Amino acid sequence: MKFLAFLIFILCNLQIAAHAKCTVAVTINEAITASTSDYLERAEKRAKENKCESIYVRMNTPGGSLQSTRLIVEKILASDLPYVCLITPSGGHAGSAGAIILQACHVNGGLPATSIGAATPILGTGEKIPDDLRKKIINDTVSWLEGITKLRGRNLKFSKEIVTEAKSLGVEDAHAEKALDILAKNEIDFLNQAQGRMVTFKENQKQEVKISDLQEFAPDTRYKVLSFVADPEFAYLLFMGSLALLYVELTHPGLIAPGVIGGIGLVLSMVAFHKLEVAWGGLALILLGIAFLILEIFVPSFGALGVGGLIAVFMGSLFLFDMETTGYSLPLPLIISVVGVLAALFLGIGYLAVRTIRLKARDWDVDLAEAMGEVVSVESNGHRGQIIIMGETWKFVSEDSLQVADRVNVTGRQGLTLNVKKIK
Repeated sequence: MKFLAFLIFILCNLQIAAHAKCTVAVTINEAITASTSDYLERAEKRAKENKCESIYVRMNTPGGSLQSTRLIVEKILASDLPYVCLITPSGGHAGSAGAIILQACHVNGGLPATSIGAATPILGTGEKIPDDLRKKIINDTVSWLEGITKLRGRNLKFSKEIVTEAKSLGVEDAHAEKALDILAKNEIDFLNQAQGRMVTFKENQKQEVKISDLQEFAPDTRYKVLSFVADPEFAYLLFMGSLALLYVELTHPGLIAPGVIGGIGLVLSMVAFHKLEVAWGGLALILLGIAFLILEIFVPSFGALGVGGLIAVFMGSLFLFDMETTGYSLPLPLIISVVGVLAALFLGIGYLAVRTIRLKARDWDVDLAEAMGEVVSVESNGHRGQIIIMGETWKFVSEDSLQVADRVNVTGRQGLTLNVKKIK
């Protein structure tokens, strides 16, 4: 028994040791948006869960959202793990937001034929910001970036000029000006040079960078969907378009489709604007989707509510659970299966409802053909009016001139109006 316990103890320690020797590797090849912030947050949680020692970021970006950049920088500065960031591949660029993030990284570097800089804030459309507002944003960004640069011991002049003058340098010049720590031949060379460097964390704590076996944290479906939605221009158009569609639905009740598309688009735009956390956005989409599916049973929407509900549930499921955040993970095949079951369920309910209506209409036609009724009101000299038949009131037309209390036979039906003939 003691030997078994000792063996289990050894195996557990070996497993912990195996998990501890790793570096989580991520790749940023697109604009910096809400999806990037979410991606790096999940990567760090993966690293902590696996007891990894560092995070390696491959970067090639033209820039992006200043708000997303601030969130990423805050996370890097508050992290207990060193971020080592490399501009790669050769020919790549860390522009604007990417240049700022590189200054926040504990160790940064670049491959030959890469560049860094041009971090002057501009509007999402690429237009120039009005002078007063531009001056305010630039001064705020400069003071913020100078604090980051001082913490990392890099070139203050360069960090200021990339904002105020949109300065951009090749990696060799940036390394010479001490804006980059490492000029590497390739990724392996960069990681080898980063290994063992002493870096500063919170409260001026020093720690040695440790690089171990790379664990790739590749962009998943959640990241790809968020990247598409969170593009600044697209997010703005999505938000305004959603509001327009909701307005159309409110002013023209019963169109259904504008309300469905507008509701889903509004939730997605709130996630893109950082007004909703990704997980809360996922929950909102699922609840919205379930509401659409329930309404589909009661409201004739020609499938718009049902299709919209299935899309909302699918997208919400992508955003809702994340292994690094909740300890749970929803694989894509499971999400597709659940959405498929919901689709089959509501299609089945719809089929049964239509079939019931048709059977009821057919039964009514058979029963009415043999039914007798009594006139309860007349108009048009007795040729039109209302009758009671099988306990219900119907409109009638007749070639005979009828009076109240006359007994009639049904000879035909035109929608909700019956053709009748007087019983003699």
